[in-house]
Amino acid sequence: MSQLHVVIGGYGRVGHFLAHILEKEGHTVAVIDRNESVLEEIEDDIRGQKFTGEVFDREVLELAGIAHAHAYAAVTSGDNSNVVSARIARDRYNVPTVVARIYDPTRAVIYRELGIRTISSVDWTCEQFLGLITHPEAQSEYRFGDGSVRMMEIDAPAQFVGRRLVEVEAPSDFRIAAVVRDGKAFLPGPGYVVELADRLFVNVSDAGQHRLDELICTA
Repeated sequence: MSQLHVVIGGYGRVGHFLAHILEKEGHTVAVIDRNESVLEEIEDDIRGQKFTGEVFDREVLELAGIAHAHAYAAVTSGDNSNVVSARIARDRYNVPTVVARIYDPTRAVIYRELGIRTISSVDWTCEQFLGLITHPEAQSEYRFGDGSVRMMEIDAPAQFVGRRLVEVEAPSDFRIAAVVRDGKAFLPGPGYVVELADRLFVNVSDAGQHRLDELICTA
């Protein structure tokens, strides 16, 4: 991946962590926060520039390099600030990738419909708890779109072991998207044979969940 310039609105824990990861991967960052003390108090700091001001202030955004940024991440603690600054980055400066953190799940859906990519921490956390409570055999879950399709990480069910992919999949209900075997991940082809220690990443529809649950529970 070529070097990116990313402007980050908000320098709390998420903004700080994201900035460090991006710099570690060779990208450049500029961060904005309204609280000057937040920008000064962190010891393990970034190499990129830091600016004090509102994340939706165009002058501050321009100082941070928004005009030539490849991405903008709005991660303040306020939904309104995140959405306003995200829309400015997208609509005025044509930033290719704009992502906003939204706490209110209902508002997150609305902003997605407006074309703003959102991450709802409340929504995501609830989904993780729900998944771990209702499907304790699965280590993690990820929902796509409106949630009608999810990805589940499961141990290979006994009924799958020794069988080829085409024999175990139910295309309209669930499909094996990826496999981890001996610590290595790969995309399985039609001739892939399931082994006992395989870790499967399965895409499953709401309609097919019951069928997959039955296989897991009888394994």
